[in-house]
Amino acid sequence: MVRRRAEHNEGEISSLEEVSLHQQDIQRIQHLDRWCRDLKILYLQNNLIPRIENVGRLKKLEYLNLALNNIEVIENLEGCESLQKLDLTVNFIGHLSSVESLTHNIHLREMFLVGNPCTEFEGYRQYVVASLPQLQWLDGTEISRSERIRASQGLDRVRMRVQEQEREYLRRRAKEREDAGNKERRAGLEGHGSTDTKSRPPSAEIDEEQKEWEFWHTPCSFTPESRLEAHRHLEEERKAKEREGEKKKPKAPRTLITADGRVLNVNQPRYEPILTINTDPDLRAVPFRHMDTSLMDVDVQPTYARVTVKGKVVLPAEVKPDSSTAQRSQTTGHLVLSMPRVGLAESEIKATKTKTVPRPPRARENRRSSSSGDSTR
Repeated sequence: MVRRRAEHNEGEISSLEEVSLHQQDIQRIQHLDRWCRDLKILYLQNNLIPRIENVGRLKKLEYLNLALNNIEVIENLEGCESLQKLDLTVNFIGHLSSVESLTHNIHLREMFLVGNPCTEFEGYRQYVVASLPQLQWLDGTEISRSERIRASQGLDRVRMRVQEQEREYLRRRAKEREDAGNKERRAGLEGHGSTDTKSRPPSAEIDEEQKEWEFWHTPCSFTPESRLEAHRHLEEERKAKEREGEKKKPKAPRTLITADGRVLNVNQPRYEPILTINTDPDLRAVPFRHMDTSLMDVDVQPTYARVTVKGKVVLPAEVKPDSSTAQRSQTTGHLVLSMPRVGLAESEIKATKTKTVPRPPRARENRRSSSSGDSTR
């Protein structure tokens, strides 16, 4: 994975200075401190990482992004001597006193803790500002000199209040872990007694749909355990779809030309083709008016005309390809193919000058018929 993400460095990871490993379902940080000693920027956001570990040897690391993970404690960053920016947005950090482990990171200038439980503690900002004198920005807001002075004056009182809130939070977390463990054990027992999907009756499939609806609509606490549960649920769904896809037979490719060389008339995007015979017959394909012309392609052959719109084949009498033209109307957006038919005499052209091929049934029903019964365009 690291080598794939090092394409900008020609796949060489030993001299890598920046790597993005976001949204990879990573559950543990490992190997990077041995493989990529020169890393300066490391993106690990939106994974399932529960702990900050194995980064202490990254002496040149300046920016570490661990947003949207399952981290609960700030730890093991003392060795990142060059760290300047740390992003821990939307994690589960409730151990606020763990920010004091960053006092040795003297170059740390900016930190984000938005969306963590600790930000709801009374005195949160004052405590962090007073504990980290080197910090200049916290949660996107600059720390002024006056704010730092005020924070340091009442630090002892704020520290005591923070520790009380920490203890209360940790008690709640212990209860959440216990509830999550009980729920997982119950789910394991239910899953052990489930039957194979092939032998399930229709009522069982309805029950599965009901369970799916309940899973996503039943309120639950936002915890590391609930994130992992949602991830496992999505993984099971993905694997089930893959198994179903393997069972399905692949669709046979669409045949455009028969074995005897006859070209079939096809209209994949279901546009309404209109064939009009004037001095030269025009074949009008009616795509969306504002569709870009670069998405269309026309191939005129002696026995057929093929119009491709966004990769789909639209459209047919023997014509003269060397005398044919394809033009986009500037007013209606229609794609007009002017194709002289082979063997059409001048007398036949005049006799059919006002003849049109009937429109599709939907349009014909909405059109008021004329008294003579003839239709002209």
